[in-house]
Amino acid sequence: QVQLVESGGGLVQAGGSLRLSCAASGRTFVGYPMGWFRQAPGKEREFVAAIRWSDASTSYADSVKGRFTISRDNAKNTVYLQMNSLNPEDTAVYYCAARNAPLMELDANDYAYWGQGTQVTVSS
Repeated sequence: QVQLVESGGGLVQAGGSLRLSCAASGRTFVGYPMGWFRQAPGKEREFVAAIRWSDASTSYADSVKGRFTISRDNAKNTVYLQMNSLNPEDTAVYYCAARNAPLMELDANDYAYWGQGTQVTVSS
């Protein structure tokens, strides 16, 4: 019932920027919190950022605070992740996810719907 379409990944040099987009469509759970997660080779999937549709409140992992910004466009049902000052440690597959409940959560297990992921590679 909820479909997520991601775009914006790619290759960028250290210090550069990328903007990821996630368009959500469907009926049942659209409007509940959405988030971004990432997974590097050999590592667990980790939380990056989340936003609550009701009031646009946000949450960030400590590793990206001050560099990444999550935002929303209600008219387009789209969530963005602006990534600045990228470094090689940010290299990972980035996933867009959506909850099926209204409360903000930071655990991947609390997200019911997932995009296919988009590769972000930061060269040194």
